[in-house]
Amino acid sequence: MSAAHFTMSDKTEQIFQRLLCCQRVQNGFRLLVCVCVCVCARVCVCGLSTAERRRSLGLPHMRLSSCCEPTEQGLCDQEHSSERGDHLLSRTTMRTETDGVKLNFHLPKLFGRTPRAPTSNPAAADGSPLENESLAYEQTLEKKLFCEAGRLLIAREERLFGEIQEPEAPTGHQEEVTELADCRRVLLDLVQQTLRLSLDPGEAGAAAALASAVKAVEQEEAQDRLWDQRGRKPPVWRPCAWKEVHDSTLRRLVEERMDNPSTPPSAVQAGQSSVQVDVCAMGRRMKEDLLQVASVVRSCYPPETNICHLYAEAYHRTFSARLRKIADFGLEDKDCTFLLRWVNEYYPLVLLKPQLAGEMDVAALGKLLPEELLKPLEDQYLSRQEEELTTFGGRILEDAKDKWNKGEEPTREDGCFVSPVSYDIIQLINEMVTSAEKVVGDLQKAQTITRQLKGIMHRFKIFQSDVIMQNKASSRPVVKAHLGCIEQFRDFLNTKRNLFTEEVGKDCLLVLTDMKLSAQAYLLKPVHEVLKPEYRKLGTSGWLNKNLFNRLLGGIEEELQGLQGSIGSCHQELLGKLHQEVTVEYVRRLLKGAKLKNEEQQAKACNTVRDNAESLYKLFLKMGSEDVWLKDILTKIAEVLRLQDLPAIQIQVASLGADHPDLSEKQLSALLKLKTNLSKADRRTVTDVLSVTREEWSTAGGRGAARAFFSEVRVK
Repeated sequence: MSAAHFTMSDKTEQIFQRLLCCQRVQNGFRLLVCVCVCVCARVCVCGLSTAERRRSLGLPHMRLSSCCEPTEQGLCDQEHSSERGDHLLSRTTMRTETDGVKLNFHLPKLFGRTPRAPTSNPAAADGSPLENESLAYEQTLEKKLFCEAGRLLIAREERLFGEIQEPEAPTGHQEEVTELADCRRVLLDLVQQTLRLSLDPGEAGAAAALASAVKAVEQEEAQDRLWDQRGRKPPVWRPCAWKEVHDSTLRRLVEERMDNPSTPPSAVQAGQSSVQVDVCAMGRRMKEDLLQVASVVRSCYPPETNICHLYAEAYHRTFSARLRKIADFGLEDKDCTFLLRWVNEYYPLVLLKPQLAGEMDVAALGKLLPEELLKPLEDQYLSRQEEELTTFGGRILEDAKDKWNKGEEPTREDGCFVSPVSYDIIQLINEMVTSAEKVVGDLQKAQTITRQLKGIMHRFKIFQSDVIMQNKASSRPVVKAHLGCIEQFRDFLNTKRNLFTEEVGKDCLLVLTDMKLSAQAYLLKPVHEVLKPEYRKLGTSGWLNKNLFNRLLGGIEEELQGLQGSIGSCHQELLGKLHQEVTVEYVRRLLKGAKLKNEEQQAKACNTVRDNAESLYKLFLKMGSEDVWLKDILTKIAEVLRLQDLPAIQIQVASLGADHPDLSEKQLSALLKLKTNLSKADRRTVTDVLSVTREEWSTAGGRGAARAFFSEVRVK
């Protein structure tokens, strides 16, 4: 049929002339188009109006089945190259008025080529269903409905490959396969662009676009599984593994954001080093992005995806790699400490935020740095902390020593001498070990810095020894203040055992015990020197006949006034020590005293010892000591002196030996010798009871409450 038999309208003629000018349309195809235009002028006009509407929307030109309307840009391209083919992609930028999210992509001509092979499909012959499908696809991309766009492509894939039964597809099908593959690449590019925008807050509509992109990925994964179950050859793009693409895209996104984190100007003004600024910036970026994932991105994914943990793994891996590079170089002490704090303190705090808790497996992530890199940093830090503890502890002691050398007395609080030595050192240790535990993330490692505490205690002991040996006017006030320091140190070591290794705690307590005994002996020595004349009268015949003990009590009461000045608990302990030493001296003098020849003298001695024990107890009780057990010792000794029946004596001795296992046979023998009416055999019988009692006590494992007393009583 000739084209001359038709009368064309002006509009149709214009379209025809423009098509004839298209150099890239081959001769045979140009003739076919001309005939189609002449026969289907109405369809051409409809096609032209559709193309104009697409251009007004900013969409690329898409070729329809029945006609072709190239864009002006396309015509320009045709003039430069006639060999680029019908499958060139038109570069376009999509921007929706509703969300303002900009996506750049190449959109191919889709569903526009009528297969050359004969078909019985009326829709293909008519062209309208394909045109509608093409428009629907464009609209889904325009609205960023990627899931719907992917569904259209999968439907086209099913229809197209449902028609292909032979390994070699007809040429017409092959062209559509190529165009479908191009469209799939465009959709994948858009999905990847959307994923890369997922961590940018504030974009309206971004969450909906991301949710659609995620569904598109899941849709493609489902289609991969479907083709895997089929028994025939899949399309060349199957399996497409969009899930792997999704994961790799997120990993690259994380790496890019960690490589270029924002650094606020305040970081430089704060005097931070370049290492600290970089680590802070990466940490801040990681925290903000993970919070964005938890608050926005998570809702775009199904729960089983566990997207929060996926992002956490990516940030953990990237952050760890960056810190490894930093740790490989030698760091200054300040930077070393800062890096360790990020690894062991700040980073876990970020992951344990309420918004993130429960959304990821923190334990599975592990530490940011491996042990082989952490250990040198930890050794450097802990070594520095040990040095600082020794240095600052030494300065505290030197300051106290300088004041003593200048003759300055310690300050008073509530009438008691006090020293800042214990408080300052305790605060120093507590802060340093607590901080070290956070920095290295391990209490046992942090405890190692207290190894120097034993040396500090020894220096403190040497300082006190110098004070005692030189015996200056300010020595006694200083020693009284030291008793308070010793008590505070002991309480600290006993209540805060977690801060020290067991060995350090024991060694320090031994040093403190020696210091306390030395201080008490120094303060009590002048008292005993004053009381020595009265001690000599104990146990003599005059002691039984005259009231000599009152003079001893008076001397003790007078000397007790000079012992004041220590803090309450230390003063009470000092009084108890004096009470015990006076009682020890009393028993020692009694055991070597005058013999009691008859029952009357023994009864009188019993009453005297009882009265003395009661008077001594009341005096020390009035001054603050409550050691009633010392009175009980004298009372039991008095009973041994009074009793005449051998079994009764044995019972009393057994009781005394059970309460005080340090009572020796030699001491008991000296006591029994005071009773001259006891034969040597009787004394042996009684001492045998003591041996049995001590053996039973030893077999039972001893009594923890038993106090040493007789071990201080020296008997020749």
